[in-house]
Amino acid sequence: MDFSTESQPKPQSHDTLLAHPVEQIDHALLRRARRRPPAPSSGRWPWLIGATVPLALFLLLPLLALLWRTMPLLLIDDLVTESVRLAIRLSLMTSLLTTCTTLLLGTPVAYLLARRRFRGRALLETLIDLPMVLPPAVAGLALLLTFGRRGLVGSYLATLGIELPFTPAAVVMAQTFVAAPFYVKAAMVGFAAVERELEQAAALDGANSWQILRFVTIPLAWSGLFGGLIMTWARALGEFGATIIFAGNFPGRTQTMPLAIYLGFELDLGVALTLSILLLVISFGVLFVVKGLLRREVRVVL
Repeated sequence: MDFSTESQPKPQSHDTLLAHPVEQIDHALLRRARRRPPAPSSGRWPWLIGATVPLALFLLLPLLALLWRTMPLLLIDDLVTESVRLAIRLSLMTSLLTTCTTLLLGTPVAYLLARRRFRGRALLETLIDLPMVLPPAVAGLALLLTFGRRGLVGSYLATLGIELPFTPAAVVMAQTFVAAPFYVKAAMVGFAAVERELEQAAALDGANSWQILRFVTIPLAWSGLFGGLIMTWARALGEFGATIIFAGNFPGRTQTMPLAIYLGFELDLGVALTLSILLLVISFGVLFVVKGLLRREVRVVL
């Protein structure tokens, strides 16, 4: 029998292993290792639980008090009152318009920030983030000084017979100002997560830029875009400070649900409780959907 060294496998050097990392890695083991959380020390659990309880109670007790003060029958009765119906209809209409406006205007900005490096990018990104930390009352005053009858732009619009303050359009503008950054930030993450190789492969197959964006980039980034739109809609639905300064609080015209809660606290507590419960349910549903999308994305990556 021939026991020559040519028939025996040669040991791979360190350089050879580095040159072929894919063949050397057990991907199933890596996925299981990523999913397996590190085993915590059993002695730390009592201390961690005790440190978590105060903040958890502080966040939970006001919500329980809100639910406890609300009678189910009175809740149903208040939902059919005219003021509540008008506030709900206006809030749904304006928040939907705000979401559509944000989708139209914010998508190009998010794509630009996610894919391009240019002079002034940091300034633009800071400008996008600013409404998220700016007090809403300041945002409302800024909008009023800009688009009011004697404002920076509003004075020119007034000569054309266009008045924006204290109208439903002002509600949409105030909501867009404070809510649009939520979509832009989420869409940036979604666009940045799309692998360039897939877009390049589509380009090699003859797809133009619009086709790549429509059939490759947006479908792959859809979870980020959708989650951003949901967050934008929820933030617009709960907007109060900028709206009351720039649009006012006129029932049936500019009075959204948060503004109706503010007025109902002074005139009718039942109306305020009803709308508060409705916004609480909507907020919980929004967070449930967004967190479900995030968990799904994590499972796909792993």
